[in-house]
Amino acid sequence: MVRRTTELFLPALIPSWRFFKSVEASPRIEYRILQGSSHSEWTSSFERPVSLTPWQFARRLLWNSDWNDNLFMVSCAERLAEHVTRHSIDELNTRISRRINDADLSGLLQFRLLFLSRHGHQLVKEIEYESQPVALADIVK
Repeated sequence: MVRRTTELFLPALIPSWRFFKSVEASPRIEYRILQGSSHSEWTSSFERPVSLTPWQFARRLLWNSDWNDNLFMVSCAERLAEHVTRHSIDELNTRISRRINDADLSGLLQFRLLFLSRHGHQLVKEIEYESQPVALADIVK
C-alpha cells in the first residue's frame, strides 16, 4: 500500500522531462512606447534581479507572482509565434501595460517577440513577430 502510494506521489514531486514534447528556446518579449514621431528604445518586459538575499530567495520559492505572470506571458508569446491570435495579443498588451510605470497614457504601445540563437561565437536576434501599435489609453490595466 505504501509503495503504491509512493509510486503515484513521486512523479508529482519530481516531474519528468518527457512531459514536454520538445525543449526549445522561448521568445523574449520586448516593448517600446511610441510618442508621435519619436519612440523609446526596445525594453525587456521582464528584468531579472541582479542579486537576491537568502530571504528573498526563500520567499520566491514559495511565492513569486511576478515570475508566474512572466511564465504566462511566455506561454502567450509561444502560442503567438506558432499562430497569431487576438487573445494572445490582447493578453500581452494588457500585461506589458501593467508593468509600465508611466502615468502618461498618451503614447502607443508596441511589442515584439524575438528569439536568440548562437551561430559560432555570435549571438543572433531573430524577430519573430512585431505587433501593431495600440493606444495605452485603450488597454484596460
